[in-house]
Amino acid sequence: MSSFSPDLLIFGGGIAGLWTLLRARQAGYSALLLESAALGGVQSIASQGIIHGGTKYALKGKLSGSAQAIADMPGIWRDCLQGRGELDLSGVRLLSEHQYLWSSGNLTSGVAGLFASKLMRSRVKPVERQGMPPPFDAPDFHGSLYELQEPVLDTAALMQMLADQAKPYCWQYDPAALKVEKGRVHLGDFQLQPGRILFAAGEGNRTLLTTWGMAKPEMQKRPLHMVMLKGRLPPVFAHCLGASANPRLTITSYPASDGEHVWYLGGQLAEQGVERNWEAQIRAAKAELAQLLPWVDTASAAWATLRIARAEVATPGGRRPQESYLGITNDALVAWPTKLAFAPRLANQVLTRLEKEGLYPSGNAAFDLPLPKPVLAKLPWEKVQTWN
Repeated sequence: MSSFSPDLLIFGGGIAGLWTLLRARQAGYSALLLESAALGGVQSIASQGIIHGGTKYALKGKLSGSAQAIADMPGIWRDCLQGRGELDLSGVRLLSEHQYLWSSGNLTSGVAGLFASKLMRSRVKPVERQGMPPPFDAPDFHGSLYELQEPVLDTAALMQMLADQAKPYCWQYDPAALKVEKGRVHLGDFQLQPGRILFAAGEGNRTLLTTWGMAKPEMQKRPLHMVMLKGRLPPVFAHCLGASANPRLTITSYPASDGEHVWYLGGQLAEQGVERNWEAQIRAAKAELAQLLPWVDTASAAWATLRIARAEVATPGGRRPQESYLGITNDALVAWPTKLAFAPRLANQVLTRLEKEGLYPSGNAAFDLPLPKPVLAKLPWEKVQTWN
């Protein structure tokens, strides 16, 4: 039986697994990655591509733990996008330099005070009427618009670039063939004896923990019912402020064929739409857009929805985790990045942990596992079979 002994074996080819794999190889670890489906994962490829800087978590009028933990992420990502960061992402297309925040009414005193504070001036910039992007440059828009220091990435291009760099060290495996015995990972007629294992498979971590006979750390899921509409629409990258601490509506856009755009809708619409079927969710989305952007014509747009669940470490009361999570259980590291933007932070947590445990790089050895190579995941709207 063939045997391979990497320093680090990673399960899961989403943003967390790919970023950590590349950073580990960069540090000299003989790291490998196994993915059960497609590189780009499930949650990662379906994200809205916003590199959050914490502004939306500060909408209660104060900086939350989440806002402070994520504040440095846009700068780290921008360095990578400019080819001078920890990973070279200089070929990844920016869909927008900024995500925006708009309000159709007056800001509450707490939020207005926060935006005016010295702490937030570098993150939030009021946009004057003459500098407003479409569709907020329309005469019918009478609200306030703020520019956030949060770029929006082409998630397909991001995953393609990471996959291209990581592919020599990635393989696709069949979870049904996976067996574990005395620290060895068996897959058909070969085995792996890694120095450390990292579970970074999102919702798949639960199955991996069960396979290894572990009950903890526990996982929670945050279900969403996203909406997509495609047509002759202006590109929009914005959060709409509502009455709650979470954006009422989050819109990102993706260029489609023949000058069309796909609008990808999240925010409270997606959170509250979990209880609705697809028809009711589309009706709710149409009503929101008619109220919030009534001058934008969506009559000829085609519509679809996507149900997806964010997998996270379980928290008391099911609260949203404030940052990326890395846990240690038996012989495995277990990770959930929480947000796309936290991938660099999580990779650094893993490398710090390996060094703390005395697992030092053995050299960037190459391996040739007898497994197929994984394909790249598709964007959600590329998988829609019927638009309504």
